[in-house]
Amino acid sequence: MTIAPIVQSVTVGVPPARAFELFTRRIGDWWERGKSIAANPQAEVVIEPGVGGRLFERDADGAETLWGDVLVWDPPRRLVFAWRITAEFKYDPDFETEVELRFDAADDGSTLVSLEHRNLERYGPSAERMSQRLAGGWPSLLRHYAELTQKESAR
Repeated sequence: MTIAPIVQSVTVGVPPARAFELFTRRIGDWWERGKSIAANPQAEVVIEPGVGGRLFERDADGAETLWGDVLVWDPPRRLVFAWRITAEFKYDPDFETEVELRFDAADDGSTLVSLEHRNLERYGPSAERMSQRLAGGWPSLLRHYAELTQKESAR
């Protein structure tokens, strides 16, 4: 069974280097509270820079819950991370779908940020349900990210 990847994009009013920085270093500022897999609500979300860097959430007590890890770190053009969250919304180091982001400069100084979440067939019998769920979540997350970039570009 093949499940089509989720493909979303948003244009943000900052150059690619700033767009990449705001996506990666400020993910905790735009990631929706409640979009969490930990036992307690997240206080922050972190992407550690570089290949092998962890993607995780940290709760108010400092407990960390892993989500995945960085596979490609190519600022300011490209970021790919392994999304290791199962259909049961648990972290599994042996499970992997991929999320790729591209940051393409536009002539007007803005950046087209393209997201592709792929290999969804790896969810097995839950693939269609997970595809629908993820397809419903990424647009709102990218909207929050775009709102952050708008605030930052107004400074």
